[in-house]
Amino acid sequence: MELSILMEYGWVLLLLIALEGLLAADNALVLAIMVKHLPEEERKKALFYGLAGAFVFRFGSLFAISFLVDVWQVQAIGALYLLFIAINHIVRKLYFKKSEDGKEAAVEKKKSGFWGTVFKVELADIAFAVDSILAAVALAMTLPNTNLPQIGGMDGGKFLVIFAGGLIGLIIMRFAANLFVKLLHSRPGLEIAAFAIVGWVGVKLAVLTLGHPDIGVLSYEFAHSTEWKLFFYTVLIGIAAAGWFLTKEKKEQEAV
Repeated sequence: MELSILMEYGWVLLLLIALEGLLAADNALVLAIMVKHLPEEERKKALFYGLAGAFVFRFGSLFAISFLVDVWQVQAIGALYLLFIAINHIVRKLYFKKSEDGKEAAVEKKKSGFWGTVFKVELADIAFAVDSILAAVALAMTLPNTNLPQIGGMDGGKFLVIFAGGLIGLIIMRFAANLFVKLLHSRPGLEIAAFAIVGWVGVKLAVLTLGHPDIGVLSYEFAHSTEWKLFFYTVLIGIAAAGWFLTKEKKEQEAV
């Protein structure tokens, strides 16, 4: 494999690790909130089942989408879904946080039993798996093909990058989530930035859809061009930098 292709694959893998880390922290925080009412032993069991479910659903989603990845309808649905979850999360975070905080006490009164909690955790795992795999697929789709054999309908190199990103995300969720949760608490702008990146990845998937030969709204060459890739990654890095530095600036202003 050529050095330039290896570097491009390595860059995308680093992006996936960073994005998976932030999303895994957010997911871990949600799961922790869902099981916190249980006794300690049951809480550990529920989180264990949650991790097992995350593994099964994430890689089940990966293998399923590998057969459908070139179907433009699937790409379109994926783009709309990523844009929806990004906009929905950011709007709720910015504009409805107070009302959601006000509902927390009411939610606390409606505590589920052990298996009811496990069921809710598994439903959350399904949503997290779809979010993660769609974002990873959209990032990997414009990578050049390799000489590795195809897996499903996907180039083997692309599949392995997505697989590695998903596996690392699970490891982060299991072992390093607390660090990312602390990071999200110390710099809350990173959570918004992470979902803004998910939305921007949805835009990338939309461009791939519009550039599909069966659609032709955009040219196939543009959707896979170096110029578009450079623009995409420049904006992506800009979003991440804004999430980091604007949060810091806000803290400094509050401290004054």
